[in-house]
Amino acid sequence: MDRLDRLELFTRIVEGGSFARAAQELRVARSTATNAINLLERETGVRLLARTTRHVATTPEGAAFYRRAKTILAEVEDTFSTFSEASPTGHLRIDASGLLTRTFLVPHLPAFLKRFPGLTISFSQGDRFVDIVRDGVDCALRAGHPEDSSLRMRKLGALPEITCASPDYLARHGRPRNFDDLDGHRMVGFLSSRTGEVMPLEFTRGGSTYHRRLPCVVSTDNSDTAAALALQGLGLIQAPRYRFATDLASGALIEVLETSPPEPIPLNAIHAGHRTVSRRLEVFLDWVKDLFVDAGRTPV
Repeated sequence: MDRLDRLELFTRIVEGGSFARAAQELRVARSTATNAINLLERETGVRLLARTTRHVATTPEGAAFYRRAKTILAEVEDTFSTFSEASPTGHLRIDASGLLTRTFLVPHLPAFLKRFPGLTISFSQGDRFVDIVRDGVDCALRAGHPEDSSLRMRKLGALPEITCASPDYLARHGRPRNFDDLDGHRMVGFLSSRTGEVMPLEFTRGGSTYHRRLPCVVSTDNSDTAAALALQGLGLIQAPRYRFATDLASGALIEVLETSPPEPIPLNAIHAGHRTVSRRLEVFLDWVKDLFVDAGRTPV
């Protein structure tokens, strides 16, 4: 293995958390991978990986080396792809919410993979904040804005949001007709992954944005659980319209305060702050953005 090969091997081990998996992906023997990393550590003069029989993690020096290695490899790939018309190849690790992945990306994924047959994709799914480097993710699709200035963000579209509740809840508490008609109402509490606090409801009126935190008897940090709580009549809830399309159509949930909706929430692609991104990630991001344009900027 030359130095670039060793850098590629190292990044695969960090992202997959496994020597065996990285060796299999690169089609080399496990012993070859071990020897290559030992050589890399001798060349750098520092310990890059902390290894146990069950887990592999970066040392602080290894994390810094990983970021530099990803930058170098991305620039090498970009240099060659600039002068090549060949389809991009390689593996993408994308983090996105389960519902967004299932309802928006998956239906169009076969056409994307047919267009770029050299790509493979793995999706991780959740509402928690992802450490792009530590978790080995190429890109996270997230609503809102990242607070980490070391990350790069690309806006892909906007998600219209609504306020809704179950018929049972509205029968017990009444249907609010405007922003000032919320006294006596409850909300399903959604906990911020960054602060741990319950996030307030948001409303727009007359060009201004207002926030209101209502009492809540149950709160959660999981969007699927929050939706289930709303369906059980435990309070008002706000979320992107596409999340509740089926429930709204069936009457399981009813939209309220239609004239004072929350601000549309931007959907962003967040990735490590390298100067360049790989061509395979670039074509993926272009594809997702085009999906928003084709769907009128609203996932369905």
